[in-house]
Order: sequence, then structure tokens, then C-alpha cells
Amino acid sequence: MGCEKEENPYKQRLLVVANRLPVSAVRMGDDNWKLNISAGGLVSSLLGLKGFEVKWIGWAGVSVTDEVGQKSLTKSLAKERCIPVFLDEETIDQYYNGYCNKILWPMLHYLGLPQEDRLSTTQSTQSQFDMYKKANRMFADVVNKHYQQGDIVWCHDYHLMFLPQVLKEFNTQMTVGWFLHTPFPSSEIHRTLPTRSELLRSVLAADIVGFHTYDYARHFVSACTKILGLEGTPEGVEDQGKLTRVATFPIGIDASRFIRALDLPEVQEYITDFRERFAGRKLILGVDRLDMIKGIPQKLLAFEKFLEENPDWCSKVVLLQIAVPTRTDVPEYQKLKSKVHEIVGRVNGRFGTLTSVPIHHLDRSLDFHALCGLYALTDVALVTSLRDGMNLVSYEFVACQALKKGVLILSEFAGAAQSLGAGAILVNPWNIPEVASAISYALNMPSEEREKRHQLNFMHVTTHTAQEWAKMFVSELDETVVEAQLRATQLWAQPSLPVNVAIEQYVKSDNRLLILGFNGTLTSIENPIIIDDQIIDLGLSLHPDLHEPLRRISSDPNTTVVVLSGSEKHVLDEIFGGYNMWLAAENGIFLRHPTGDWMTMMPEFLGMEWVGSIKHILEYFTKRTHYSFLEQRETSLIWNYQFAEAKFARHQAKDMLLHLWEGQVCSPTVDVYHGAQSVEVRAVGVTKGASIDRILAKIAYNKVMNAPINYVLCVGHFLGKDEDIYSYFEPEPRVKPLRGSRSKAVDAEILASPRIHTGLRSLFKSDESGIHHRVAICSTMENVVTYEGTTVLDLIGENYFSCAVGKKHSNARYVQGSSEDVVLLLKALAQVSSP
Repeated sequence: MGCEKEENPYKQRLLVVANRLPVSAVRMGDDNWKLNISAGGLVSSLLGLKGFEVKWIGWAGVSVTDEVGQKSLTKSLAKERCIPVFLDEETIDQYYNGYCNKILWPMLHYLGLPQEDRLSTTQSTQSQFDMYKKANRMFADVVNKHYQQGDIVWCHDYHLMFLPQVLKEFNTQMTVGWFLHTPFPSSEIHRTLPTRSELLRSVLAADIVGFHTYDYARHFVSACTKILGLEGTPEGVEDQGKLTRVATFPIGIDASRFIRALDLPEVQEYITDFRERFAGRKLILGVDRLDMIKGIPQKLLAFEKFLEENPDWCSKVVLLQIAVPTRTDVPEYQKLKSKVHEIVGRVNGRFGTLTSVPIHHLDRSLDFHALCGLYALTDVALVTSLRDGMNLVSYEFVACQALKKGVLILSEFAGAAQSLGAGAILVNPWNIPEVASAISYALNMPSEEREKRHQLNFMHVTTHTAQEWAKMFVSELDETVVEAQLRATQLWAQPSLPVNVAIEQYVKSDNRLLILGFNGTLTSIENPIIIDDQIIDLGLSLHPDLHEPLRRISSDPNTTVVVLSGSEKHVLDEIFGGYNMWLAAENGIFLRHPTGDWMTMMPEFLGMEWVGSIKHILEYFTKRTHYSFLEQRETSLIWNYQFAEAKFARHQAKDMLLHLWEGQVCSPTVDVYHGAQSVEVRAVGVTKGASIDRILAKIAYNKVMNAPINYVLCVGHFLGKDEDIYSYFEPEPRVKPLRGSRSKAVDAEILASPRIHTGLRSLFKSDESGIHHRVAICSTMENVVTYEGTTVLDLIGENYFSCAVGKKHSNARYVQGSSEDVVLLLKALAQVSSP
């Protein structure tokens, strides 16, 4: 059951928590139980986890209230690596039959919530949610009882959305993953749920949240952004520095089990029987639960439409529909069953004969061998789900089609459509004529095309197996936890800038480089003027206490000062025009010598072809957010909401980011940055770190250097991606986990390898005593003759001070609380600088 029977103390334990155990228990006596073991689902997926000891935690499908029964069942289940959660009848009714099946399941499948036609319904819904939370806590109690340090806990499905939070409350260090096996709906659907916020926050307590498809993951992030007001990122959802990874893991099947089964005598016997029974006719197969989301009525209507349009096929084709009964006591399902039977009777009455009917409908399930025999003999598999988390019937059909190479018609609303779409015929099940045409096309498809389509799907099904799915999820979960720990140590445990040490090393050094940000670092913000309800931004101004310190520092012949800002050229000219310092505007795209004119350092990024559609979005939000304004610079667009009403503006910013990330800006040419009170859009590759090598090359060309730069102070309040400037100067090679398929050894090699740019060649080296240096050597620069081979930078760790201003976490070595701290630092440096 997912692991070897022999205990291995060296294996990491994986606790799989699901509503149902992979066994059903039947009581045969007071202390005697019969266990019916499932061979599919999660069981087969976990067979590939050879390095783990798997234990299952869940409900065994039976209510056991007496102590003798509970002890004996626990003992019996232990032999199968299962640990029971005992739920009484009331809990099962309100938690499972109530909140799970009547509230969550319909909402997740776009069927909506039950109509609140009387107060008792509202009260019942609340009591069901209370019982849902209680049941989740009962699951958590069992997990906590059996949890051991180092275990991985993998929670499954909508029955246990509250569980990650409860587990983290018990132990914040517990590694917890949560996976949803159904669709996750649009945020507009999810926001109708009264308990929407509580459930979202509970799920976000997990370290990683998994979905079958990108659409489901995107909807979840969108819900967290719109409903909770959190920040959605390409990695997941961030809340006050805590990142919950959101990722897609399309599940598969144990394809080899189906392929091997085709050679079994039992299956071959079924194939022979079915071949004789359906001789002379093409076989179309549907295998579904009798459920509202499976689209069985739509399937039957499309088949009826096909027979109307193609009467010559009436005696040449048969639709075999297997409809496995579910929830037979629910009125809605009884109505569905009656509707299906009515359509079947009508179609058979219209197109059947005394000896044959076009539809064979079975209200029952088939055993595994019979199902494999049918899959192998089928010409067309017809899947018309209205909503489906994945639909593995399509995978099973493909796995059994090595000889027949039949055609798969697949609903675009099934999660499998994103995996098998290349080889399947995708249809909208609501479009009856379209499905009818697809049936006709599939039955008449040339053998060459059938072969090609089958090979595409067969390759996917046999490589993206259930075992690979499980290994991928657990591997990603492990990696996510490691990164979270690294994030915690690097981002939250950062020390404040050691000012005295920075000054001491400044004095000892003979060629210094100071890189200073502007906004949030050297600025004094003026209050805006409001005239006729229109805001007039007075812009940024230099902090009044910095005029003399900056003048003295920039006059020191052994010190080079660069103001590196996102501001426009004219802004920097007005404020710093009288100082002996280099000015880098718009994140380093433009550079100005202390006594020269502006130069374009990165002309490749001047193109603004992307502006039109993006500017339209930013203007839309500007009009609807009072006191916000839009800035268009030469290389970027910025929506600023620093003067708007804070709560509303943050909500608008989150909504804007969704439009930008999911709309026109979903391209490799543009980056979107969310600042403290702004949203900025600029071309990919425009960062302060990307520009600094060219800036250094220009400085080396224009300033005679008797020795390489051996002291760097880099201080700023930079956006996340602009913090690559800190790593540019970092003398100590850093190795950290990177996403992707490379090994960490390869990652380390990449991080330590030379960085070659236009102008400079930047690399690590170590001296005889083992001290690391960051070295930058002149190479070539377009339109500029440099002294090739000249060392511009030779920096060791004790002479490098990178500092983020006004941030709790950063890629910099140190942090400072505000621009006031920067003022004190620069005043101190001015006192030890040469006039």
C-alpha cells in the first residue's frame, strides 16, 4: 500500500491525510473486521515513492463508537499502514454529507450554493461549517498524535481545507502540503462562499498548495488577491513576508498496470466476448459517475444529433454508457437518473430496430478486467464533463489503446484537456452540434491521423504517471521548505548596518565607490497641494541635512559617488546638478558624468512598443482611484497611489496586478513591479544590477585610477528585482537552491562563474590566504576604447557594505530603518572625507 512492509528507520515518513482511507472496513464481529483494499487512486501514485515510509490517516467509511471496535479496527488497519479517524454519525452527516457535499463540492464545480429560502437553511449551513472545522480538528488530533520530527504531512482535497492551519498551530515547523483534486473556480464564484476568507487563510498555512492545472492555480491566487488583499507572485501568494508556494501538478495513472492487464487471460476473454457482441459496429464508450458535472445528458443529446445527421450510421455504431450510481438518496441525482433514462429510451426508440439499439446504458460499475477489455476494444472514447478536476478515464483509455489506436473526444472543461489536448479532439459539451460533428470526424478519421494523435497522448500518459506526480509534489514540498528556511535566515535575521565598521573601512580604503539610491534613501517628501480636487505632486527633494555632507563626500578625490535612481533625467539634474557625482537615471539606462552630458547606456531597452495596451489599464485605474496619478517615463510606466486612500488604493493595486499579470503583460518582454505605493511596468532586463557594469566601465574610462576600487557602499530602497545590484558586488560566492532540474552542484558552479558583460568581466577569485574577491576587469565596450585588462574593482568581504533602507527583508547584507539613518551615516562619512 504505497511502501514496503519491512520497517526502515532510515526512510523519511510521509503522512498522507485524506477524508477516506484506501480501505473500506466491514465489521464481521465485535473485534473482527474485513478490509476491502483499493488498488487505484492515491495508492498507486505513492508506489513510486521508494524513499519514504508512507502512512495513511483518514476515515475508514464506517462509524465505530465502542472502544472494543475502535481498538480492533485500529489494529487491523495498522497492518495496512493505515491510521483511522473515528467520526460519529452526526459528524459524518454535517461535515461530509452537509458542508463538503452540499456547499463546497457544488461551489468548486461552478454549480453555485444552495438557495437560502428560509432562515433555517442559513443556520444549518453555519452549523455544518462548525462541524466541518470540528472534523478537521479531529483529523489534526490524529496527525499530531502520530507525528514525528521530520515527517512530511500531505493533506488532500476540499474535505480538509481547514487542516493545514490547525496543524501549523500545533507545530509551526511541521512540513505541510495540500492538494486539491477538484477544480478551483473563478474568484467571482469563490467569493460567494460565506466562509471564503477563513478557508483561504487556512489553506495558505500550508507550505505548498497544489492543483491539477494552471487555471485552477491562477484562480486560487486571484481569490487570495481579491478577497484577502494579499500579493500574488509568480511563485505563489505572499503575506507579510511569508510565501505560500502555489504550483500545478497534473496527476496521472499507473499506466503500466493497465498495459500489463491487457495480457491477462481474464481481460483477453472479455475482449473476445465484446468483439463478438459488437461485431460489425464501431464502439463509442462513455465511463462516468452518474453526476451532474459529468455531462451525460449532453453526451446522449450529441449522439442523437449525430444519428439525425448521419442516418447511415444507425446500424453501424453503438454508444456504451457506463453510469456508476452515486448519492442515490439525493433528489437531484434521482432526477438526473430519470432524465438520462428518458433520453436513452427516446434515442433507442427513434433509431433502434428489433435486433439492435444504438445506446447501451448500464447503471452500474464494471470490474477492472472488464473495463480494460472495453477500453482496448473501443473506437472512440467520449468524455463530455461540464467540470472535472482531471478525469482519469481519458488516461485509462489511452493506456489500453496500443493496438486499436482509438480516438479520444475530450471536454475542454476537464483538467485532462490541458495535458491530452494535443492528441484529443477538444469540444465544448454544451455545444451539441459541435460534439456531434466531433463524433462524425472521429469515426471517419484516417488511420495515419489516429496513429499520430494516439502516440502524442500515449507518450504523455506513460511518462506523466501517478507515481511521477507524487514524487514531483513531495520533491517540490521538500524544496519549498528548504527555501523558506533560507528565506527566513537570509531575509528576517538581517543585522543593521554596522556604521562604525563601515566608517573604519572607509578610512582605510584609497579608492571608494558609493552607490546611493534616491527615492526613500536621500529624499525629503513634500506634502502635495490639492487644487480643485486635483492633486499637484511637488515631487521629491533632497533631505535638507544632506546638502553639505554630499558636497564634502563627492569632493573627496578618493571617492566616486553614483546616484542610481528610477527617476527621470531632469529630476536628477535639478537636485544633484551642482554636485561632483555621477547620475544614473531610469535605473541606469541613462548616465551623466559630473561635468558632462547624458549618455544612453542601454539603448536596447529604449523601445516602448508595449506601452499602448498597458497604459490603457493604468489609466483605467487612475481614473477610479482618487488622488492616484500616472507617470510615463522614457523607459517605464508608473502608477503612483501614495496620496490615495490607503486601503482602497491597495485593493485597486491588487486588482491592477491581476489585469497586468494575466492580460496583455503575460509576455517575456515586460516586467511588472509592485512597490510600496506604486506599480511599475518596464522592459525585462532593465534593472539596476544589469546597468552597473556599464556604469563602472564608463567611470573607469573617464577617471584615471591608480588602484582598483577596493571599498563599496551600496545603499538604497530598491524594488525587489533591482536588488540584483547587491549581488553584483558580493565578494562571497553564494550557493542557494534554484528552481529547475539542475543539481545544486551545477547551480553553485553557475553562481561562481564569471559574469561577462559589455564593458567589464566580473568574476570571483581567491587569494593565497583563501579570501574571496569580487573582481571586475575591463574588456571591450562599444564606441569606447578602454584599457583592456585593467582591474577596475578588487573587493573583499570586509570592505563591502550593501544596505537596504526601510525594509524588513532584502538581498542586501544589512538594513537601515529609514532615510534618517542614511543621513546620519553620510554625515559621519563626510567628517572623515578629504575636502
